[in-house]
Amino acid sequence: MGGDRAPRAVVEGAVSAARTPGTDLILVGDQPQVETEMRRSVNGSRPPAITLHHASQVIGMGESPTAAVKAKRDSSLVVAARLVREGKAEAFVSMGNTGACMTTAALILGRLEGVQRAAIAVPIPHATGTVTVIDAGANVDCRPSHLAQFAVMGGVYAELIHGIARPRIGLLNVGEEEGKGNEMVQETHDLLRNAGLNYVGNIEGRDVVNGRVDVVVCDGFVGNIVLKFAEGMADAIKQMIRDAYRASGVLGALGAWLSKPAFRRLKDRLDPASYGGAPLLGVNGVCIVGHGASSPQAIANAIGVAERVVQLRANALIRERLRAARLAR
Repeated sequence: MGGDRAPRAVVEGAVSAARTPGTDLILVGDQPQVETEMRRSVNGSRPPAITLHHASQVIGMGESPTAAVKAKRDSSLVVAARLVREGKAEAFVSMGNTGACMTTAALILGRLEGVQRAAIAVPIPHATGTVTVIDAGANVDCRPSHLAQFAVMGGVYAELIHGIARPRIGLLNVGEEEGKGNEMVQETHDLLRNAGLNYVGNIEGRDVVNGRVDVVVCDGFVGNIVLKFAEGMADAIKQMIRDAYRASGVLGALGAWLSKPAFRRLKDRLDPASYGGAPLLGVNGVCIVGHGASSPQAIANAIGVAERVVQLRANALIRERLRAARLAR
């Protein structure tokens, strides 16, 4: 029920995802509304892979996360998380209030053993592949031990989801040299040097998208700014290219027409809908957080991310790697 286009876009995305063999979905929300959208989307015949579970309340996009989660025990978010905790579902996916989604996961699912803070891992495409940024907004205030654990969790995600053997991990800083950055980053650097990870050291902002690393570690305050800047820059570059072609007259129009296939491929690479949602790593279950403005395609892809995280047993590997990592306790 959350998100800018719910429940219509959510239902359409779920119907699309349910066409994949082996995908079983529970749509949690106001049942009359969901049934109306389901009939519209599938012409009256609900796919057998989709069941409905009524929830009488909705947490709004602007509500205080902690207060709303505690007050609205029958909200779609809380009920979905409870289904995971009870073993009736293996993951929950939400396009709603991000803060409420994270609070719900923390309060109802709890954290994995040994995890101090859960973190959002977001993939960002670049010229030679994809880099995972962690944390992308769950924790604005962090300790060095939190960032060190983010490095372990981000490495597991890059390995399993993006198929990168021994991912290269970098710590986002204001310079590459030893001694750069604030006290927290310097202490994190010392932890990661001795953690047994494939840690390449401090990296700068340009290294996020130049292929030098596979995982970028930072606190959620910095990570969210990096993510939103990347989204805004991608849109700005597309607009500047359009303006340049328009200013070139007839030859520009011809060039734009000839370049359409290349621009279409570039648009697909940069479109956040291509990955759909980001996992909240470190919770005792699988939680995928999507953008409030998600399209049906983005929602279907977010469901696909949830399936892969479950099937590849990411949480079990995170537990194993955290036990093996030489981090300060």
